[in-house]
Amino acid sequence: MPSLRGSEWGLAFTKITFMVWLAVAVIIVYFLVSYRNPKVVPTKKQWLAESIYGFVRNGVARDVIGHHEGLRFAPYLATLFCFITMTNAFAIIPFFQISPNAHIAFPAVLGVVSYVLFIAVGIRKHGFVKYFKANLFVPGIPWPIYFLVTPIELISTFIMRPVTLAVRLFANMFAGHLMLLVFTLGGVAMLNSTNIFVQGLSVTSFLMAIVMTFFELMVIVLQAYVFTMLTASYVQGALADEH
Repeated sequence: MPSLRGSEWGLAFTKITFMVWLAVAVIIVYFLVSYRNPKVVPTKKQWLAESIYGFVRNGVARDVIGHHEGLRFAPYLATLFCFITMTNAFAIIPFFQISPNAHIAFPAVLGVVSYVLFIAVGIRKHGFVKYFKANLFVPGIPWPIYFLVTPIELISTFIMRPVTLAVRLFANMFAGHLMLLVFTLGGVAMLNSTNIFVQGLSVTSFLMAIVMTFFELMVIVLQAYVFTMLTASYVQGALADEH
């Protein structure tokens, strides 16, 4: 296999790639440091780490998937939540000011991973034929209706789920990035105007940029929660006894 030249490595390792690796490093280091010497009375770092994991374990894994089965998937769901939150947070961090999830490739990979997970879980529990048969041929309806229902189930369950996971995360982060960019650059442009009235309006644009930053902070956590919650619901559906 031919090796990459220096210029090709430069194209391969971008700012977005750096942010993804930085997010992974921050998450790993933080949890390792927090649990390096655990206390009965937790330190602030340990308390925050336990709170994050406990929130996902109890509020997502157990509540959605179930008390017993949910514990198996809590580590993955907690990792997913932390990774998406951290990569989303770059959207409001100075000098970064864009989330890797504003590029469709990264949400697409996350969507595919969650998709493969719930498909594999369903096949493992119910068997290949039984799992797909139960999802594509809903029991209890007249057989001619299958010509209508089966294609709908195929598209909604096995095609659209990873697409909607990826597009929802991408669209929200990309839209937030554009809104911040519009108000910030708009304020700079108005401030450099020769018209005094337009210069005064730049204050409004900068204030809106600040307001949108706080709004984006809520979106950052909310989108991570929604992605994690939907993944858990798909896993729960794959494990459901009616399959």
